[in-house]
Amino acid sequence: MATLPTYRWHLAPDGYATRRQLRAHNLRPGGQDVAAQLERPRRRGPLVAYLYRVDLAKPVPPMTPARWAALAKANTARRTCPKCRRDAGYVIPTALGTCVPCAYLDPHGSEGNV
Repeated sequence: MATLPTYRWHLAPDGYATRRQLRAHNLRPGGQDVAAQLERPRRRGPLVAYLYRVDLAKPVPPMTPARWAALAKANTARRTCPKCRRDAGYVIPTALGTCVPCAYLDPHGSEGNV
């Protein structure tokens, strides 16, 4: 197994980019293997970021109406409380599992109105 070229943090040569950097330029790795890696030293072990060759990257396909619809449906599901079935207006925290009013029911039965 061949080892990857390893560069220090912020010292990668031109022509390499991380996934996020590719995405910022509307590119994707496009099936290519990792070409190199960055390492940032720290006490618990180094942080590693994988690098891809920019010249082999492919453009990100445009969003189709069907993909926009699927994304909207997924986001609606993330905002819908499974207990009261209402749209909370925000993404339901996974730690709570329900909207905030359902998670913290008032034992006295008031809805929070004074």
